[in-house]
Amino acid sequence: MPAELSGGHGLYRGINRAGSFAFIRAEHDLAAVHAYLHRYRDRPVTLRAYTRELERLILWSVVVRQKALSSLLVEDCEAYKDFLKAPIPSFTGPKRPRTSGRWRPFAPEGLSEDSQAYAVRVIRAAFAWLVEVRYLAGNPWSAVHEPATVIRESAVQVHRALPADLWTRVRRLLDERCKAPILPSRMEPGEVGARLSRQARARADQEAAPQWRAARAAILLMGDSGLRRVEAAQARREDLRASDVRSESSTSVPRPTGEAPTAGEAAGSRPRTVWTLTIVGKRRKQRTVPVSGATLDALRAHWADRDRDFDGEAHGPLIAPLWIPETDTAQNRHTTEDHDVAYTPDALGRVVRMAVRRLVVELRADPSGLSEMSTEDLVQLVTTSAHAFRHTFGTRAVARDMPTDVVQSILGHASLQTTSIYVKAEKRRMLEAAAKYYADDDAQ
Repeated sequence: MPAELSGGHGLYRGINRAGSFAFIRAEHDLAAVHAYLHRYRDRPVTLRAYTRELERLILWSVVVRQKALSSLLVEDCEAYKDFLKAPIPSFTGPKRPRTSGRWRPFAPEGLSEDSQAYAVRVIRAAFAWLVEVRYLAGNPWSAVHEPATVIRESAVQVHRALPADLWTRVRRLLDERCKAPILPSRMEPGEVGARLSRQARARADQEAAPQWRAARAAILLMGDSGLRRVEAAQARREDLRASDVRSESSTSVPRPTGEAPTAGEAAGSRPRTVWTLTIVGKRRKQRTVPVSGATLDALRAHWADRDRDFDGEAHGPLIAPLWIPETDTAQNRHTTEDHDVAYTPDALGRVVRMAVRRLVVELRADPSGLSEMSTEDLVQLVTTSAHAFRHTFGTRAVARDMPTDVVQSILGHASLQTTSIYVKAEKRRMLEAAAKYYADDDAQ
């Protein structure tokens, strides 16, 4: 930070600095901002979001406005609000690692109206705190209105949930890829060429199987337990435990039309102990969710890839990277006494997204695979994100007649009105299916 733009003492002191005794030991604006962000050290998601917005403001204030943060007036705040609508080219660029020299504060497409309003709210709250601790004399953002936004009917994108039959097929395809093939021990002379190519592919599949198993464990945590991406990334083994409840036989569980039974149900598997996972979700609210038997099996396989005993070592992240990139950032982050370091939410989201897209690529390359997937299915999988599997749980739970208040508790919704969106979506799907049925009947 240039001294003349630091808002420090003497000649460089910001014109909005308070003259009375301050409650924080901050000699300049950057130290004051760090003191504010330090309040959120135990809330990593909030800390990351607030850091991003304040960092953007500081960079704009210093580079574009040529003013210290503690010298910004209402006119400057209004100018930054306009800047958020259309950042200058030097501030935009494709997503890069934060340590890269090509990193830029904004994406090329800029910010949506909702993101612009969120930035103003975050900055206003930060300045209000700086006034409260008597670092600043006043809050210029209190006179700035938020950008106008459209109040949408629903923020929950239920339409992104996978239909029941597609969810069943995706799970089966994942299971197939998680099984490492057995390499042939001997080859007959006449089969050397064909066997060599098959062996090379089998070895590649065997090396990819652990990554498939990590992705499957994450997908099932979200699709069978309704976790958010950040909740799945932060879930730990010590918070997963067996309950005193046992599952009923599979024949007693109603299924929506088109959803095939799982392999265990088709075999008439015996009742299993129901496991539960305790997590801390949004608004620092703790909740407990059920964990399916398939998810437990997937987690055990993933832990075996990490050379960990799932049933014997009751600590550590449920899902963790199998290898660490050789970058300084990654190596420093994973230098810890803990046995494993969990994925970041973004990294876990990429693991899931890449697995699903790779599944689509393999299906497109295999004519037999295309026979069981429609074009609409493939298009939906290409655009599927990790959060879509949480919506998949919500829609399946409603379709199986799970009480709405139970679905609300598992998903961690603050309002029952939010959960009711899944009920409305299920009713709409029923009506659309009925309309198609009647149309086919009339055509005959």
